Amino acid sequence: MNSPYGATGPNGSQTNRATPNGWRRVSRALLEAEELANRGTGVAVDKGRAFVAVKRVGAHIGLKAGDMMLLDTLGAFTQAQDWEEGQRPIVWASNAYLMEQTGFSLSALKRHARRLAESGVISFKDSPNGKRWGRRDADGVIVEAYGFDLSPLSARVDEFEQLHAALQVERALCQRLKRQITVARRMIRARIEAAISGTLRGPWTQFTALFEELLGRLPRRNVASETLERLLAWFSELQVRVEAAYLKATAAVDIVENISETSAQITKQTQEMNPREVISDPHILITNQLHPVTCKSSETENAADVVPNALPEKQVDRELEEWVAETRKKRGAALDLPTVMQACPEFASWARYMGGYLKDWGDLHRVAGQLRPMIGISEHAWDLAQERLGPQIATAALVLVFDKHAAGEVASPGGYLRGMVEKAGAGELHLERSFYGRLSGQAA
Repeated sequence: MNSPYGATGPNGSQTNRATPNGWRRVSRALLEAEELANRGTGVAVDKGRAFVAVKRVGAHIGLKAGDMMLLDTLGAFTQAQDWEEGQRPIVWASNAYLMEQTGFSLSALKRHARRLAESGVISFKDSPNGKRWGRRDADGVIVEAYGFDLSPLSARVDEFEQLHAALQVERALCQRLKRQITVARRMIRARIEAAISGTLRGPWTQFTALFEELLGRLPRRNVASETLERLLAWFSELQVRVEAAYLKATAAVDIVENISETSAQITKQTQEMNPREVISDPHILITNQLHPVTCKSSETENAADVVPNALPEKQVDRELEEWVAETRKKRGAALDLPTVMQACPEFASWARYMGGYLKDWGDLHRVAGQLRPMIGISEHAWDLAQERLGPQIATAALVLVFDKHAAGEVASPGGYLRGMVEKAGAGELHLERSFYGRLSGQAA
């Protein structure tokens, strides 16, 4: 049989030389395949185990679908005793037979056979005249044969199985990194959109440009875990910067609002403590020292403007800080609509199906009321939640209960919602922790 293989000589030309298996253009890959075949002769393996092992790593070692089809056809020609120790599973099927079984042309058949050999999966055992032939004894044991030698599979079973285990670990790591990148992307997008829609001050234009640049670097095909780890580090760094800017902006808004409220209360308190009333009674000064005392109406008005009975400045600052802290404690961490929807994908899917695009909390509240009967929450429980929690918090709570019920985490949605209302009454309800916890769980 003519072979398409060759080796380059010192002057760059192709050379033919005799090999232990006959005349053939040799290459380093073919010589390595022959060595593997010799090693496989002394190994007994199960035929099924050998083929499962190579199929699991075939794509990784460069084999194509056509290569695997030819390999299956060759394997079907072998028998169980051919894979015992001291035996060599050699296939001497003709080109015509193989072309009929695979549907390949002669050139395609040679191309797939070459790739199998150069990948170290099969070897060529040629007869002196280059023909493929063989014979078995009465027990079916191969006595003499020339053709495609599958012994390299026997030699590489353990190697392929170890490679498959390593690939499984790599795939699991890549999947986990992809989930973490997805969560980071969603958090960044949600924060930027919430900041822009809330007209918060910050470098949101620069963050958006950086975010779009990172999105452009996302791979379109499978890549190594090292690449994904670098991408995750970049997204995580941007997320930290966006979160810090968002918290700073929201804190500034809270402080301004609280200062305004506190100033109004202090002004009201001052006015109550210092009424500007017209006093008609004479001013009486009791003193043991002889100092002249004069009193004019204009001086009295100026003194009233100074507000002598107002709170000391340090005390005002201290009360202002306490007021801000108490207000923040009552309000808790703000929940934005994108975070709620991303943390609860099951509800988000139903909500978009029922109501289309949800642009604000009003739309979400309306759709939540429509989906409430689906999970068996009574109208009384829903009304009670809205009354005790307020429409927005009650909506977020219902979204969370819906998603947990869809995931099989909650068996009684109505009872779970009532429990959340009771926790809120005791000051123990922390919805923001639940939503961010679900986002973190999606990346685990």
